[in-house]
Amino acid sequence: MKKKPVVCLMYDFDKTLCDRDMQEYEFIPALGLTPKEFWGKTNNLAESVHMERILSYMYVMLDEAKKKGINVTREYLNGCAKSMKLYKGVQTWFDRINAFGESLGVTVEHYVLSSGIKEIIEGSPIANCFKEIYGCSFHYNEDGIADWPMNTVNYTTKTQYIHRISKGVFDITNDFDLNAHMDPKDRHADFKNMIYMGDGLTDVPCMKMVSERGGKSIALYQRGKIEKATDLLLDGRADFLTQADYSENSELETIVKTIIERISLESDLDEIYVKMAKKAIKSQKEKI
Repeated sequence: MKKKPVVCLMYDFDKTLCDRDMQEYEFIPALGLTPKEFWGKTNNLAESVHMERILSYMYVMLDEAKKKGINVTREYLNGCAKSMKLYKGVQTWFDRINAFGESLGVTVEHYVLSSGIKEIIEGSPIANCFKEIYGCSFHYNEDGIADWPMNTVNYTTKTQYIHRISKGVFDITNDFDLNAHMDPKDRHADFKNMIYMGDGLTDVPCMKMVSERGGKSIALYQRGKIEKATDLLLDGRADFLTQADYSENSELETIVKTIIERISLESDLDEIYVKMAKKAIKSQKEKI
């Protein structure tokens, strides 16, 4: 029986699926800060002590919350997604794309690769649409309060998760299988069956990696804010540029469906080539 090809859609989260940095909906306002003040503090800390910027913002989150007497628990962070504003069409996007893939004999899977907070994403209404969510997360002490960064995902370490997805090594503690040799035919998903969707320069490493290996990258922009995404297309980092509109019959949906159709067709052609090759080999053996 023919194995269904797996198509992997991988998304940045902030400004790719929702309209701003996820901390800005509930977390930062609870600190009594504006987004400009909060991100200013994280940048000042990073530059003053030469701290990696993702660790810097996670430190400031806990430090400022402590000053306000806020216990940062997993449940608290989940709740910080309650006012999250998703782009138009996002909440029905996954079912529509999955059904389209199924109609072509393709399995579609969705993944998040984000430098945002995993626990906030897990509180969003679309959390259960993803096979895996890779993001920054905290360690929690015996009282359930965040006390240390447990995992960080910066702009270049995101690329390791593309390898994990391709190999089907989803457990982030399993480095052995991630780095071990794997025959291409045993991979969970071929790189050429991958689609990466992001909104800016922080997505460049992933976009470049996916595109160079035969997959496709899509640069998204908010309505009226096309400049940064345009640079990605003009610089050859992205294959497509479109508005972050996930609604039915949108340009984004047309692009993604066209890519999935191409993957389905190539899979059928590959199967035909294999059958022809086997038939030719059999015929040759019979003549000998």
